Amino acid sequence: MSSDKKDRIIPILEIVTAAGLILFWIGFFTVGLAPENPPECYFAYEHAFPLPDICLAFLLLAAGVLLLRQNPLGRTLSLIAAGALVFLGLLDFSFNLQNGIYLASAIDLVMNAFINAWCVAFGLIIVWRNFK
Repeated sequence: MSSDKKDRIIPILEIVTAAGLILFWIGFFTVGLAPENPPECYFAYEHAFPLPDICLAFLLLAAGVLLLRQNPLGRTLSLIAAGALVFLGLLDFSFNLQNGIYLASAIDLVMNAFINAWCVAFGLIIVWRNFK
């Protein structure tokens, strides 16, 4: 793979991740992505996240676009977004584990585990690629 194509992977994935965050919240508030029998604290916990997640989505979108335009600010914004992604993924992982969300159903396990793993792994990849 050429260097130019490799340099486009992270920004494109940042843009896709931003879209995923926005689509998640649209789905959460329209079709209901909550587990069937969520713990009592579930909705209070989840309702704390739309604002920071949407801010993160805009940060990822800006970082991705700036990186594609080869603007150095894109790298800085990517690193900020990476920290937020890792924090978000670990926080959700901790909550889901402590409250049995992964055990609610196979779809909850797959969806939540994927989202949590994506946030942590992609955040770490962004950091690794910036210091490589």
